[in-house]
Amino acid sequence: MADNNHSTRFQTDTFEITTGSREVALDITGRCAEFLDERAAGRDGLLNVFVPHATAGIAVLETGSGSDDDLLATLRDLLPADDRWRHRHGSPGHGRDHVLPGLVAPHATLPVIGGRMALGIWQSVVLVDTNGDNPRRTVRLSFLG
Repeated sequence: MADNNHSTRFQTDTFEITTGSREVALDITGRCAEFLDERAAGRDGLLNVFVPHATAGIAVLETGSGSDDDLLATLRDLLPADDRWRHRHGSPGHGRDHVLPGLVAPHATLPVIGGRMALGIWQSVVLVDTNGDNPRRTVRLSFLG
């Protein structure tokens, strides 16, 4: 028999985060875990992490050992902040920020087992933001289980 109680199967919420005026890779794994503690109640399912912005992305990677800084350095190499971009409003080179979601998607969907993200030992959920013009971001967390 199908479970028609969608209100307990699908849970969603948002939080605001300040990224500042410099490019950053911010670990938001703790916020994701807190959400699951409140909403998943030990269930299995999927967590979707989404940033509804045209100039930010979500990555799953190791943090704290330099990989987050390496990602930002790679993005600087691939997407230089210069005048080559057709998208020209904002700070010089801002057009690169609008290309970022093509390389670092604005979402990630993660398995949840027993109410916890099934991440690898070194994996973290990271908000990637190269846009210094917009220091406030919204992150939407959604659990389906």
